[in-house]
Amino acid sequence: MRLPPLAAALLAVALTPAASAHGIHDIESLAAAVDARVLEWRRDIHQHPELSNREFRTAALVADHLRSLGLEPRTGIAHTGVVAILRGGKPGPRIALRADMDALPVSERVDLPFASRVTTEFRGETVGVMHACGHDAHTAILMGVAEALTAIRDELAGEVMFIFQPAEEGPPEGEDGGAPLMLEQGLFADFRPEAIFGLHVWANLHAGQVGYRSGPFMASSDQFRIVVKGRQTHGSRPWGGIDPIVAAADLVTSAQTIVSRNIDITRLPVVLSFGAIKGGIRHNIIPDQVELIGTIRAFDDGMREQVFRRLGEIAEHVGHAHGAQVEHAIPTRPGNPVTVNDPALTARALPSLQRVLGADKVRENPLITGAEDFSYFAREVPGFYWFVGASPAGSDLATVPNNHSPEFFLDEEALKVGTRTLLAVTLDYLAGTR
Repeated sequence: MRLPPLAAALLAVALTPAASAHGIHDIESLAAAVDARVLEWRRDIHQHPELSNREFRTAALVADHLRSLGLEPRTGIAHTGVVAILRGGKPGPRIALRADMDALPVSERVDLPFASRVTTEFRGETVGVMHACGHDAHTAILMGVAEALTAIRDELAGEVMFIFQPAEEGPPEGEDGGAPLMLEQGLFADFRPEAIFGLHVWANLHAGQVGYRSGPFMASSDQFRIVVKGRQTHGSRPWGGIDPIVAAADLVTSAQTIVSRNIDITRLPVVLSFGAIKGGIRHNIIPDQVELIGTIRAFDDGMREQVFRRLGEIAEHVGHAHGAQVEHAIPTRPGNPVTVNDPALTARALPSLQRVLGADKVRENPLITGAEDFSYFAREVPGFYWFVGASPAGSDLATVPNNHSPEFFLDEEALKVGTRTLLAVTLDYLAGTR
């Protein structure tokens, strides 16, 4: 079979003595050969963002690219997911690499020639759409890694599953999606990897740096909804009804004791936040009911369940004390579990990051109260997930716009770091390098 020029060049590099050890020169050559295309893909995807479960154009771009590499992608998994398997020329381990594809309902405020001008309908409103979390970068990086690995497939020992996942930010209301739906639909039924790897660009690190943590890394994430039902009355005659606003205010205050008095936060932190309180429409009418919604974050399953139980008890008892009725869903639906980096896999992958970047560029991260549905994959098989710095060198990390901001800015040097670290971790694992 005659190889395309790029593939032939990469194969020649891969067969050099330096490449046989999967050293820094091998990684650099492999990555440099795809850098320009990774940059092009990232800008294209950024300019054409799509919300969760609606990643039709992105999925088609990915699938077409994988077919061009001679792979046979499966499409339509969890609505728009794309999966392909690269089988190396030699026997070896099975691993999986994952990237997420969806954007957010955010109107971009970054002055870029490829800035998003896309709008769509979300929860009945016209909203902007933006890759405000960097999933465009993740998709482009994995497309590049797939191309680099495919070019040296004859020399690879093992098999690699490429997972392009939809709906990491959560499926629309009334729909299923994301990592749990991919697993439910048999993602690992016929190909069960012994390890899975993923990365995320991160505004709180400078480009050129990466962050990791062994064990619990990112929090679980759960939503809750509480409805306090009173009895409507005129604001001038509060004794003529049951005031759900006062009861809801008491509930919000009392719920703070869960973290401050019920949970042993010397072990691991817990966060309980109310995000919205809705009730009433006029200054002199006490309404029938008040709705409260919020989020719970934890790093331990037992502590997570303890918060669920205590919040329900407090809601019911506070409501009863005010003569109100309370209905609650805590949580409203299964949320993301804790993202845990397998300690043994972390210890094995860490030298790969250090070799490709230098030990001084690899930082141990604190616990992150943000959440990730990569956690579902990492509950099935050992996982390792790391952050790739996204903010320009020299920027003040205390003030840079964070992920999910309409002003989130990705220093595109992060693409190079992501491609090289993912290649290094993959090739070292397949080669048995520690």
